[in-house]
Amino acid sequence: MTTPPKAQKFRIRRPEAPASNRSGAGDDPAAIAAEGLTGRQLRTARRLAQKHGIAATSDFDAVLKLRQQGIDPFQPSAVLKVISAGKAAPDEDRVQLPQPVRTPPPPAPQVVTEADRTREIMAIQRDIVRRRRRNFAMLMARLAAFVLLPTLLAGFYFFRIATPLYATVTEFVIQQADGQSTGLGSMFRGTQFATSQDSIAVQGYLGSRDAMLRLDADLGFKQHFSQDFIDPLQRLNAGASNEAAYKVYQRNVKIAYDPTEGLIKMEVIAADPMVSQNFSEALIGYAEQQVDQLSARLREDQMQGARESYQEAEAKVLEAQERVLSLQEELGVFDPMTESHTLMSQVATFEVELQKKRLELQQLLDNAQPNQARVAGTEGDIARLESMISNMRAGLTEGSGGAASLAQVTGKLRIADADLENRQLMLGHALQQLETARIEANRQVRYLETSVSPVAPDEATYPRAFENTLLAFLIFGGIYLMLSLTASILREQATS
Repeated sequence: MTTPPKAQKFRIRRPEAPASNRSGAGDDPAAIAAEGLTGRQLRTARRLAQKHGIAATSDFDAVLKLRQQGIDPFQPSAVLKVISAGKAAPDEDRVQLPQPVRTPPPPAPQVVTEADRTREIMAIQRDIVRRRRRNFAMLMARLAAFVLLPTLLAGFYFFRIATPLYATVTEFVIQQADGQSTGLGSMFRGTQFATSQDSIAVQGYLGSRDAMLRLDADLGFKQHFSQDFIDPLQRLNAGASNEAAYKVYQRNVKIAYDPTEGLIKMEVIAADPMVSQNFSEALIGYAEQQVDQLSARLREDQMQGARESYQEAEAKVLEAQERVLSLQEELGVFDPMTESHTLMSQVATFEVELQKKRLELQQLLDNAQPNQARVAGTEGDIARLESMISNMRAGLTEGSGGAASLAQVTGKLRIADADLENRQLMLGHALQQLETARIEANRQVRYLETSVSPVAPDEATYPRAFENTLLAFLIFGGIYLMLSLTASILREQATS
């Protein structure tokens, strides 16, 4: 079955301006522009002007100058001359008029057989297989370049080049001295919470530059890792800076704190097992000094105040004792109480004797003819006793000859004794505070207890060649997968 040929397509030409417009044009280019000439007519006029050697500034000027010379640019003969001139001179630019386009009839429909369909399907399948093989080959090439080759290089380094390193493992805990404590302190005493801050501080110190510098000064840390037999990736360059040495220190000294158990775990890595053990022992010594320094200031502050109070109280007691002694020497009285008791007993004895004499005088006077001699003697004894008693009583309250009385002496000595007793009491309290501060300071003592002692290994701990190679493969594979997914997403976003 054949389809009828399609109708021929023709390009429609615009109608030319009327002859009245073309012939009756004026001499003004504006009038020519008002004629409504088409673009094809204006191009024809310009080409005709160029053929006749007429210089025109515009298409309308070309039409005007052609008409002034008696040439009608729109006559068929003039157009044919332009066309023939264009054919004679193929190098010149020419304008071809639209021509009808004849489209060839469509080919007759082809009848597709089963063999042709099978052949096309097989060709499509072969093309799919070929593209899949090409994509698989490209994938294998990318995996080999970005995953397998770096993994092989890493495995070659770990198995053949890397220097064997020995690790010494140590575990220790910071303990607090036993003491009598009450309240919240007794709840956490003996647990890891009581020394967690000290453990964290020790962990930070062992991982600091200060510990690295002390280890280098004592055991030559830089010199050990600068030896020639260590591989270039792990070797420290000769004359390296402290920062470079500190990076090597961080890589080879691993310190971790377990807050659940309160243990500080330390792993020291070196190229020689005995050096590794020596490094571990030195770091443990640094940790012990640091623990002692952490509590030394607190203990010193607690003891300093109590010690100063005790020294001040002791000085005051000595001052009070010297004052009592000076008063005793100045007044010539050892014990005013004893002196006053002795004097009062003498006064009492004399008063009893005075009463006896008064009774004896009264007996003598009761006689009708008393013995005057005995009466006079008795009266004299009474007068002497009364004078002596009055003098002794005056000596108790009033001084004689500018000397202080016994009451004044007793008052001064009592004041000095009372001051001495107060100072002694204060000295006792200060001594008790000093003892309490000493006990509290002893309770604040921290000490380091090693649960796992450093022992030099007999086999190399690092490098773990198989584990490190497998880890390198996983890392490179993960990086490649991430980059592939990123590229696929970007490609899909760019083509959508």
